[in-house]
Amino acid sequence: MNRFQFVEDHKDAYGVKRLCEIVEIARSSFYAWLAAAPGRAARAAEDTALAARIRVLQDPPGRRPRLRGTPDHRRPQRRRHHRRRAMNHKRVARVMREHQLVGIRLRRRVKTTIPDQSGRKFPDLIGRDFSIGEPNRRYVGDITYLPIADGSNLYLATCIDLGSRKLAGWQVADHMRTELVEDALRAAARDRGSLAGAVFHSDHGSVYASKAYAALCEQLTVVQSMGAVGTSADNSLAESFNAALKRELLEGRAAFPDQATAYRAVFRWANRYNTRRRHSTIGQVSPNSYENAYDTARSATLTEAA
Repeated sequence: MNRFQFVEDHKDAYGVKRLCEIVEIARSSFYAWLAAAPGRAARAAEDTALAARIRVLQDPPGRRPRLRGTPDHRRPQRRRHHRRRAMNHKRVARVMREHQLVGIRLRRRVKTTIPDQSGRKFPDLIGRDFSIGEPNRRYVGDITYLPIADGSNLYLATCIDLGSRKLAGWQVADHMRTELVEDALRAAARDRGSLAGAVFHSDHGSVYASKAYAALCEQLTVVQSMGAVGTSADNSLAESFNAALKRELLEGRAAFPDQATAYRAVFRWANRYNTRRRHSTIGQVSPNSYENAYDTARSATLTEAA
């Protein structure tokens, strides 16, 4: 939740001054944000309309499903230009990112989702609702590959808290066996102290649908959730996270020089991601800062109620 919105939502109960102190913002900044609300609402409406037009460009009526998607954010911009409607490609890219509009990238990829053949299925408990809120209630995870210069790959499994966007658990290995995702979930359990009652959402990969992983979830009292088969949008937040990690660590390079360098790079990035990297989704603060503010506000609410 945006810190300014948090103050707006609770100001009648606790007062602007106190809430601004809790979430560490200046009152003048809050009132400036409040005054700019009409402009933000108008821009948000324009972005929503643009997202709807992009969806039509990606999948116009009558198009066969196998052609769904667009190579990148420049194609909708080029089509709009062709229709004599100028549009900045950076804005198109931002709107696509914020509305989870993922395009097709025409490059060779390593297959990290091996379809499950056992028939084991779990209901979708997320329903593409990637909104923030209370930490340690809903998680998403995925596996991505980390290319190495010698032609090999490392594999990264993640466990991301939807409430705060924190990377609560992760594991890197040179294989994609079930132990990889088990270790990532165990790391999240150690970080949180307990995952009891939390939902973990994934794709239908064989490691997530395995008996061993189901047994671990039962042991940790984690509720499994899965999106539809073959639908990446159902787990788009985890995939977006993977893409951002590799984009920022590789910086245009084809691969990491060696496995040790890749592991160290992921370790440093994960630490910075949780402690220092600011996220627009959670009010331009780091996941750890968001959770601290959330806990402080919740404690204040409980104290008032008592």
